Amino acid sequence: EIEAKREAAEEAKRQAVAEQNRREAAEAKREAAQEAKRQAAQQAKLAHIAAKLALRDGCRVLDIGCGWGGMAIYIATHANVTVLGITLSEEQLALARTRAEAAGVADRVKFELVDYRDLAKRGERFDRIVSVGMFEHVGQAQFGQFFQAAGSLLADDGVMLLHTIGRFGGPGSTDAFTRKYIFPGGYIPALSETLAASEKCRLIATDVETLRLHYAKTLREWYRRTLAHRPQIEAMHDARFFRMWCFYLAGATAAFESGGMGNYQIQYVRDRHTLPLTRDYLGVAEAGLLSR
Repeated sequence: EIEAKREAAEEAKRQAVAEQNRREAAEAKREAAQEAKRQAAQQAKLAHIAAKLALRDGCRVLDIGCGWGGMAIYIATHANVTVLGITLSEEQLALARTRAEAAGVADRVKFELVDYRDLAKRGERFDRIVSVGMFEHVGQAQFGQFFQAAGSLLADDGVMLLHTIGRFGGPGSTDAFTRKYIFPGGYIPALSETLAASEKCRLIATDVETLRLHYAKTLREWYRRTLAHRPQIEAMHDARFFRMWCFYLAGATAAFESGGMGNYQIQYVRDRHTLPLTRDYLGVAEAGLLSR
């Protein structure tokens, strides 16, 4: 009888372990599927932006505020072009160069530590200009300088795509918490003031798209990953930083789901004849990029 109880206990333990393994395998499978969806979404975003640049063989492309190099590397990987990515961050510069080497496109993608205004003063010209997530950091007072520089950098038959967080409605102000702790000097622009600033520089807005909910999904994913990596984040910074960052992400998510924030993509040209008459070319180009 004692042996039977012992065997039953061992069997129960084996079944519990097997069930735990099944649950962990199922969770790993779900997470892998979710990660695949996230990667597909990232590729779709890059393709969506690249399609709006109407890339041609031999184009010289400028990425203003290139970050960690993702957009520049994507363009060089998917089109026969050369790309210059510029940043003011030495950390971004180093990693972007490493990533370009790893992607095998370092011969066609260069990264430089330079202000876009200084680049314009050098008399450089580019066939295509892209800027993703940088305009929010320009500051309201510098909108005119930004578009003046972009206009001088863009070739006469060039195309520019500006992707930025934006506020619905008219111009506003940055909340005190974000201004002090998160993005000092940053400002979320209204569409109206963005277009007003670009109009003064003889840039023609050929396409404007409002992305209403996409960034909310991004913020929820950042929040999830932040919570999952609390020990590492607090080791890098401290508990106070972790709490502030969670507070910021939660507030930003609410603003993008229910408040007055969204994203804008504005396509510009200098010459009205540069692009096709209709938007059909965008879908064709995007599908082609995603199929590669």
